[in-house]
Amino acid sequence: MAAKKPTSALPRRAAAPSPLYRSGAVARMVRMPVSTLRIWEQRYQVVAPATSPTGHRLYSSADVARLALLKQLTDHGHAIGAIAALSAAQLQQVASTHVTTVAAGGRPPPPRPVSWRLVVVGTALARRLRRPAVVQRLGQAPQVIAVFDTLAQAAHATHERPIDLLLWQAPSLHAGSLSELTAAARAWGARHTAVAYRFAGAAARQPFAGTEVVLSREPQDDDTLGAWLAALERAATARDTEPKQTPLQSETLWLPAGDAAPRRFDDATLTDFAGLSSTIACECPRHVAELLMQLSSFEAYSADCEDRSPADAALHAYLKRVAGASRALFESALERVAVQEGLMLPA
Repeated sequence: MAAKKPTSALPRRAAAPSPLYRSGAVARMVRMPVSTLRIWEQRYQVVAPATSPTGHRLYSSADVARLALLKQLTDHGHAIGAIAALSAAQLQQVASTHVTTVAAGGRPPPPRPVSWRLVVVGTALARRLRRPAVVQRLGQAPQVIAVFDTLAQAAHATHERPIDLLLWQAPSLHAGSLSELTAAARAWGARHTAVAYRFAGAAARQPFAGTEVVLSREPQDDDTLGAWLAALERAATARDTEPKQTPLQSETLWLPAGDAAPRRFDDATLTDFAGLSSTIACECPRHVAELLMQLSSFEAYSADCEDRSPADAALHAYLKRVAGASRALFESALERVAVQEGLMLPA
């Protein structure tokens, strides 16, 4: 008698159907009247929704994303008739070009020094400074005056005139690191010093607290390294042009002198931008917008505390500067997220 074939233990589960939305829900998500949505469909065939047995129009997630992008573009001056027939990829390109052009034309980059003279301690780091991603971030190749393997070599080298920055690539930090760095910086007359370390415990980092040395983990990728050096250069240049101050020091945060620039986006526009995450897969627009609102609120709170409590004025002034600098960075991050996702920035 033939043996029975084994049967499957569990039946195979059917794939979950994609969600479908009625016209009223879609109109609320993309912030347009249902009548406008119907006109766009009938006159321009922007989407082709399915129809339920009861006659309701049913839109897919892709339909909603397309309508949201079309709505953003029309809000910023693009005629629906000119863009209705474009594919999703073409619409994303239009949005990206729009955002990039507005960003470039609206805020020119701050002027940078003609020549920032560097001495680098660390051959590997010196080579990284010549890579395209670093040069692109800095705007030009850094002017490296000399490269050394150790701080001791730098301290005993001869030179003609002072430098702007002594940059040390430290595989690790030890008890005497600060004194060795100080000796090399003094020998070169360096106006600023920075350390990019790979490994260091709290005890080794502690002597740098309260000094003007910029201490940070070495950035892993070249784009981040270039951005770090560019920020360091801008901050140092701004500090050189301001009256001397004695703010609280931070190990990893280099703050520009004075208050941050005014807010670029108010809470209302950030709330609208955060709502765009409901129509796309990425949640970053919502997260960044919400962080910006929190940072702006804390910046205002710190300013209020600064005025109310003379005893803690220095601390709250410092916290206000930290919040303002962080808020400015996240405003730039919001711009980058918008470009990446093809979204329109808040006006």
